Amino acid sequence: MATTQSLKNQIAKKQNSNIQQGVTLKQLLNSESMKKRFEEVLGKRAQQFATSILNLYNSEKMLQKCEPMSIISSAMVAASLDLPVDKNLGYMYIVPYGTTATPIMGYRGYIQLALRTGQYKHINVIEVYEGELQKWDRLTEEFEMDSKQKKSDVVVGYAAYFELINGFRKTVYWTREQIEAHRKKYSKSDFGWKNDFDAMAKKTVLKSLLSKWGILSIEMQNAFNEDEKEVDTKEVKDITSEVQEAEYIEAEAFEVPIETETPQQEEIVFDAQ
Repeated sequence: MATTQSLKNQIAKKQNSNIQQGVTLKQLLNSESMKKRFEEVLGKRAQQFATSILNLYNSEKMLQKCEPMSIISSAMVAASLDLPVDKNLGYMYIVPYGTTATPIMGYRGYIQLALRTGQYKHINVIEVYEGELQKWDRLTEEFEMDSKQKKSDVVVGYAAYFELINGFRKTVYWTREQIEAHRKKYSKSDFGWKNDFDAMAKKTVLKSLLSKWGILSIEMQNAFNEDEKEVDTKEVKDITSEVQEAEYIEAEAFEVPIETETPQQEEIVFDAQ
């Protein structure tokens, strides 16, 4: 499988171009150059993936304010990792930072990539509620919890655990205070945290566990490198330039709806192979 960087390098070939105004995401996805890009990565699943990008775009008003090509660039990261961008699945998110979209891994995405290695016997990450935690020693990693002792629905921390098929096992526990401190120090946006704090907290703990102690495939290393990395705006311009020159002359003049109470399911049609 080609690396994320090599895929980006294939797309970003031309320099010093300005983003063409008025070009919609649907026009980009319908361009022959972009269809070919996704087909090279996803094969027969390219059409379904492109449609899911458009449906995500139509359902997120904040994402509709982003440069269309930054959404494509983010989606290409997800495609290279073979992870869906449906936010309900929680594998990979396309998150708006102002007018630029950025790919953000979900904790389920990390679990999926770990399972693909075939080296993990057990892997999980959970919320720990008030009263459940009985013991935690950071040095010895002695972790004890009792769900019967739960006092309320207040989450006091998050625990991640894995066991490899060779018997090696690790546990990590972060308090909610530690999570909050990490968020304030490293998060570039509150978008994900505001929409699903628990999911972001689980991702933070699981990522810490896997990056320090897990078996990392090339795929997972690419995911770590891409996660929460700033989108290169120059690269976004370059990609747009290539697609513009190749396809925009023949593009149809249609618009993606901006204000939609009930998003319409749209489909990108790829030619039958």
